[in-house]
Amino acid sequence: MLLIRIQQFVCGAGALLVRFSLLSLVGSQHSFLWKGVHGIVMKRLSLFFLLLTGLSLAPLTAAPLYAVTSLGTLGGSTSIAFGLNNGGQVVGTSYIDTTGNQHAFLYGNGAMQDLGTLGGTNSSASGINDSGQIVGWADTTAETFGIPHAFLYSNGQLTDLGTLGGSTSYASGINNRGQIVGQADTTPGSFGIPHAFLYSNGVLQDLGTLSGNRSYATAISDSGQVVGEAEVRVGFAYYLHAFLYSNGQMQDLGTLGGERSTAYGINNRGQIVGWADAIPGEFVGHAFLYSNGTMQDIGGLNSLASGINNRGQIVGWAAMIGSPYHAFLFSDGMMVDLNSLIDSSLGIDLTDARAINDLGQIAVNGTVGGQYRAFLLTPVPEPRTWMLLGSGGLVIIGMLRRRHKGGGSGAC
Repeated sequence: MLLIRIQQFVCGAGALLVRFSLLSLVGSQHSFLWKGVHGIVMKRLSLFFLLLTGLSLAPLTAAPLYAVTSLGTLGGSTSIAFGLNNGGQVVGTSYIDTTGNQHAFLYGNGAMQDLGTLGGTNSSASGINDSGQIVGWADTTAETFGIPHAFLYSNGQLTDLGTLGGSTSYASGINNRGQIVGQADTTPGSFGIPHAFLYSNGVLQDLGTLSGNRSYATAISDSGQVVGEAEVRVGFAYYLHAFLYSNGQMQDLGTLGGERSTAYGINNRGQIVGWADAIPGEFVGHAFLYSNGTMQDIGGLNSLASGINNRGQIVGWAAMIGSPYHAFLFSDGMMVDLNSLIDSSLGIDLTDARAINDLGQIAVNGTVGGQYRAFLLTPVPEPRTWMLLGSGGLVIIGMLRRRHKGGGSGAC
């Protein structure tokens, strides 16, 4: 007899979490029980394992629980995560002392590594690909407000990517082909005009703008599609709109009805996430998903979507009634507060989720003990465990069906 316990409870904004626990399989001496209930058991057991084996092909129908790893700091009180790859490596920035100086970090194998600077005081890492190449910005001079340049960290070395003729540059994303995007000043001086750039094969390319003066690239897919924000002119005013740069053209993605929008992430299916104003004149952003030519409001009051994986799962943050921002996971049409999916006894308040990989791990920030820290959330059980359990399920179904065929009666 196969006994399946199903526990149902409500998580976050009405998300239903269903947990299956395989309790026991009893031997052939109780085969008479099987003959009596084989119809119901076979149908439900087959559906159960079909759901398990289908996890890698379709989004989860309910959000999983997560284990929390605190990433620590580089010696100061604060760390902030910005990027995550499919190997579970996290990048960001951390205070290195009590003065507020910050350095880019790489977290992997249980340790946080200081990536240094380009000769200045501060640095920050924003993106990492599956080969472990990292991008961000670092000061090139030691002044209090040093001149930041975009960098590539690869094989233990920081490389200055330069600018587009101005003073500063910042790298924000890198794909698995090693192509890098960001922004760089096109004119010299303290207030240079930034343009989105694509760095590929050693060349820094200006991607231009829409109808305004400024543009900023934030992310790039493995096919080389770039997203970000660029100025558009509306009468005598300028607003930033989300853009998609593909095949040499910059496309305005529009808004949700208001004046402004920004794209922050894109996956290899061409799905784009970010935030956009929904009502003219109110300047209250809503998280969006842009797919198949349509921008969809995914909910949340004053919300922002910052990352999307290749399964279509989205992370970001949203304002909560009566409380500060909370990190969220959007999956299968539901926006769930990530705080409802972790152990509340940890005393952690997750405020902003920044990235999600294809295994469902999430790079997120929050507060604990009054300190702002970076965390890595990992689904429980881990995705590999689900796949193994799904494969084992097929074997069990086959055994039960053979037994049913030999000794059972009636139709399922």
